Amino acid sequence: MAKKIFVAATMRNDGKTMLSLGLISALRKRNLRVGFIKPVGQRYLEIDGHKVDEDSILAKEVFNLDDALSDMSPIAIARGFTEDYIESGNYKPLRERIMASYARVAADKDFVVIEGTGHAGVGSVFDLSNATVAGMLGAKVVIVSQGGVGRPIDEISLSTALFKLEGVDVIGTVINKVLPAKYEKISHYLRLGLGRKSISLLGSLPYNDVLSNPTIDQIVEGLECEILSGSEVLNRMVKDFFIGAMTPHQALTVIKPGSLLIAPGDREDMLLAAMIKHNLSDEPMISGILLTGGIMPHTSILDLLKKINLPILATTMDTYKAASAINDLTVKIRGTDSVKIALAAEIIESYINVDALLELLN
Repeated sequence: MAKKIFVAATMRNDGKTMLSLGLISALRKRNLRVGFIKPVGQRYLEIDGHKVDEDSILAKEVFNLDDALSDMSPIAIARGFTEDYIESGNYKPLRERIMASYARVAADKDFVVIEGTGHAGVGSVFDLSNATVAGMLGAKVVIVSQGGVGRPIDEISLSTALFKLEGVDVIGTVINKVLPAKYEKISHYLRLGLGRKSISLLGSLPYNDVLSNPTIDQIVEGLECEILSGSEVLNRMVKDFFIGAMTPHQALTVIKPGSLLIAPGDREDMLLAAMIKHNLSDEPMISGILLTGGIMPHTSILDLLKKINLPILATTMDTYKAASAINDLTVKIRGTDSVKIALAAEIIESYINVDALLELLN
């Protein structure tokens, strides 16, 4: 029978997917046959008539998993699902679908990673909270939270209480995005504070800005940008952005490797300064250019920009709104993010004792 672990979190975007991918990678390195399922998903795509959670698609793509996507993502919450369920929903067929899908995924596996959605109570409105699903699958739980001391301990305690109500064993926690400068201090106090509540700290993962930086492709999708050129290099990472509201000589001092220039097309002086800095540097300085306000530069300037193999994007948003939207983007790992996927696996293997975790599951 396959061992199973349910990856939960205290909040959305705490790092469940990163931990799930890292665990799958670490377990496969130990020659274990590993499956993945996200019983209830909220962000989905339509594939072959099925609504499939994005994280299931990601896991299948990254690890070339054999299981059907309809089993890896048995339930995806479409618009109106919650209202329909409250009026006339039936819990039994949903439970049966999850159990049948899990059985097929687990059939030939040594280990199954089960990813939850949101905190322990998410899904309660349609009687499939994370705690309920973990309980009906008989899975032990690891809770992911973000760096800090007081807040994660408070939130982990709340989630643990809900899991216990469902008879679910929380075997420990993982704290994600711990600032390197405070790593030792936070890890020390979390281990003590969680220990007072009989909760094990399985590992603290240091914050790494590479995992939090968006790619140009994610900006295109998030802002619904038009791609003017550079469609073949949309996987470039954006490490920083700067707004073209300064003089060109000032811009030359603030442009850093991986910068995204955000400016209306009539700031041709800024566009040319960025292009020159990019061309004269030993390493690529600009990850892309976002033209705002629906304003295009002169065709001669645009033609020059297109020749330097940069993603050139356009949006009707004004510069401020575009910068704010990029700053607020939720950055998720994608199948094409090979650097992030490899880094996630390295961090999990380095900062979590996977073999000790396996022993806890025994």
